[in-house]
Amino acid sequence: MKMDPKSNLSGPDRAAVFLMSLGEESAAQILKHMGPKEVQRIGTAMASLSNVSKKEVGEVLDDFIAVVEEQTALGMGSDEYIRSVLTSALGKDKADGVIDRILLGRNSKGLESLKWMDPRAVAEVIRLEHPQIIAIVLSYLDPDHAAAVLSFLPDRTQPDILMRIATLDGVQPAALMELDEILECQFAGNLNVKSSSVGGVKSAANILNFMDSAKEGMIMDKVRDLDEGLGQKIQDLMFVFANLVDVDDRGIQSLLREVSTDTLVLALKGADDAVRDKILRNMSKRAAEMLQDDLEAKGPVRLSEVEVAQKEILSIARRMAESGEIVLGNKGAEQMV
Repeated sequence: MKMDPKSNLSGPDRAAVFLMSLGEESAAQILKHMGPKEVQRIGTAMASLSNVSKKEVGEVLDDFIAVVEEQTALGMGSDEYIRSVLTSALGKDKADGVIDRILLGRNSKGLESLKWMDPRAVAEVIRLEHPQIIAIVLSYLDPDHAAAVLSFLPDRTQPDILMRIATLDGVQPAALMELDEILECQFAGNLNVKSSSVGGVKSAANILNFMDSAKEGMIMDKVRDLDEGLGQKIQDLMFVFANLVDVDDRGIQSLLREVSTDTLVLALKGADDAVRDKILRNMSKRAAEMLQDDLEAKGPVRLSEVEVAQKEILSIARRMAESGEIVLGNKGAEQMV
């Protein structure tokens, strides 16, 4: 559901308002059809909602009714219909991966089960498997989840697994059958699918983006040693804190509304002048002055604390980019024409 520009409620807030308006049983049935990330975001929004006016509730429900009235049941349930609609909406290149995820996900009880598991538990399930199988599993997970799982795998295997992710060009039926057997033993899952376009250089870059800086550096150094060209391709698609200078002003303003002052101060202690200037230019004069005072008053901080704060802001930026609220302007960003 798209956010109404007249409302102060975010997308997850509006979804939370809608679900809470339906009652427990209906809301529970809807949540069953959502992925772990969506459930977590909406659940957090539900827990934090307060003082929602009758007018705002009415606007959310009116918007939902308007959207439903525009929909048609023609073609529902047809794979070709889904492909046609998503290709028209997203373009062929972007839609292909989304479509495969959707069609794969309908029957992927084993893989879907992994998405709900703790990263350490997932690592325990897959750690003794062939690196190619591990690469397929990590490619299917959300990037931040995959990064956490990768961090629990042995250090010596991490660069090899990341390179396999970067060079994945779809998943062959034999590999999926092998993965099916592994997960069936663990969860009694069943995968009746032919192929899926998971993996690739972008997938590897996204996973690295969510990893601890020390781990990220170690893996990238090893990847460059083994394949300098591949390492450069991954690096080009990674979005780092310095790349915030390439995000447009409206995007920076939206991002700043989601970041706490304490986190921002810590992150900027280790940022270059270009990023600082970009941030300050997109704040009110009073807020910019207060931020500068906080930066000057803040004593020396550990580099590890700065990196954690920067990673937190980058995580928020990527989440907002995924929901279409901002566009990340790094080399790997989608070009607008």
